[in-house]
Amino acid sequence: MNETVKCLIVGSGPAGYTAAIYAGRANLCPVLYEGIQPGGQLTTTTHIENFPGYPGGVDGTQMMADLRKQAQEAGADIRVGAIVKADLNKLPYTLTVDGGHTLAAETVIIATGATAKYLGLPDEQKYAGMGVSACATCDGFFYRKKVVAVVGGGDTACEDAAYLSGLASKVYLVVRKPYLRASKIMQERVQNIANIEILFEHNAEGLTGENGVEGVKLVKRLGEADETHYVLPIDGFFLAIGHKPNSDLFRDYLDTDEAGYFITADGSPRTKLPGVFVAGDVADPTYRQAITAAGSGCKAAIEAERYLVMKG
Repeated sequence: MNETVKCLIVGSGPAGYTAAIYAGRANLCPVLYEGIQPGGQLTTTTHIENFPGYPGGVDGTQMMADLRKQAQEAGADIRVGAIVKADLNKLPYTLTVDGGHTLAAETVIIATGATAKYLGLPDEQKYAGMGVSACATCDGFFYRKKVVAVVGGGDTACEDAAYLSGLASKVYLVVRKPYLRASKIMQERVQNIANIEILFEHNAEGLTGENGVEGVKLVKRLGEADETHYVLPIDGFFLAIGHKPNSDLFRDYLDTDEAGYFITADGSPRTKLPGVFVAGDVADPTYRQAITAAGSGCKAAIEAERYLVMKG
């Protein structure tokens, strides 16, 4: 038998938990399913110093625990589990949890986030939080006056390299191809920054270090007669090869861009379906910050409340 809920929130993290806080305070009795990674991407970040309200910084897992507790105190029903099936053809919307339980939801807030793309090297997991990062604006602060490498050749990689050049003493941009895929203006920007060195036709094949990243194993001109392997000393290793929005479950019903990010109406959290709203990184290919995700969660909950009031 279906369980009927006024407001179902799919996913946790800053967007989902903030939506739950606002929806709870609006007496929407929100039910939140945390998904396969409770707390979202920030639980893989060791220390956060750019979220308002934590002047001394905060552990990512601790901040998510704080938000989760606040959502519960606001009246949210937070549950372990992941939504694995969705039918958004008609109201109320039917969603199924991994254990087989089904829910009939009057409103749905999708806050499933995005997943950073990695190279697939075992060392990326070994040094997670110890020199490996997929967010330059989150973690660049820790590499002031140090040497870092950024992997990627597109706009994101160039933007990250440029950002890090203002903090680090040296930035290596590791590019697999013999050219940059970035827009011309971004190419010119990184090429004109003195402490950025572009390593074309290079692949990262591993990392070294005792208590953290101390070097990256590189191969130059892989597969060619002059193929060369060497270790480049660095302090930080940044992945900038893109993110994959976790939107697959709903893509048959909602509009997305070519990368899979949800398209919303007029910059709001509203989608083309009545009562369905999106929040956080799953609809944000540009900023992808905890504070912007939290703000979008707030907006989604307010929109859900207004929708229910108008609907009567």
